[in-house]
Amino acid sequence: MELIYSIFSGLPFAWADYKFMVNAVIAVMLIAPLMGILGTMAVNNKMAFFSDALGHSAFTGIALGVVLGIENELISLVVFGVVIALLITKVKNKGNTSSDTVISVFSSASIAVGLLILSYGGGFTKYSTYLVGDILSVTGAEILCLFITLVAIVVIWCVIYNKLLIISVNKELAASRGIKTALYENIFVVVVAVVVMLSIKWVGILLINSLLILPAASSRNVTKNSRQYLAVSVLISLFSALSGLLISFYADTSAGATIVTVSAIVFFVTYIISKKK
Repeated sequence: MELIYSIFSGLPFAWADYKFMVNAVIAVMLIAPLMGILGTMAVNNKMAFFSDALGHSAFTGIALGVVLGIENELISLVVFGVVIALLITKVKNKGNTSSDTVISVFSSASIAVGLLILSYGGGFTKYSTYLVGDILSVTGAEILCLFITLVAIVVIWCVIYNKLLIISVNKELAASRGIKTALYENIFVVVVAVVVMLSIKWVGILLINSLLILPAASSRNVTKNSRQYLAVSVLISLFSALSGLLISFYADTSAGATIVTVSAIVFFVTYIISKKK
């Protein structure tokens, strides 16, 4: 990391002199592509509420870690996120209840249980930072974890993308071609759960869904095919994350909120462009 710090320190920008800002810039450059990639399929499959439910369930993941004495909160977050993602998918596919109802039930129940446990004895205050996140607190070790996650997910994505695309277009057609739809859906929701839970600490529970959905929705407004859709989504996500982070540095505002605000502005601009076309 010292080599990276020395490279950044040579840049003619005030923020480059601060290690916490350099860490934050590197972190968003790793998180943003993940969100841009996964967001495209989440939008295709109308899963905006699904990622929101995962974010809300973070409190229960943290609470279970506290109860079980797990010191590293990321472990309990990721494990519980994967479990809740698979449960939601199973109930949604097997039951007669509508998807949004199933997701809403899990979301409401998980956030309530988490808050109930964490608020016992008035101890919730120290976990309230998870609501809005703090990208400026990311460490070198966590950056390494994000890098490994990015590489792993890109590899997985290259393997399953075409099958996921067919499933999102026509699930019955995919099944008729011998694609194991349930398997690939489960792989996708597990990947989303891992990324969401890893990012919660820095992005925040209240903002994580926006960061996942807005770049993909913006890209969909102005692209014509799946290749453009994926590439533009990643570019918009990177632009929103980096510009939002730097604006927050100079404007002294919340980094997560500024990033999402930039993403929202990009969405409305692309929406206006699409309407004019």
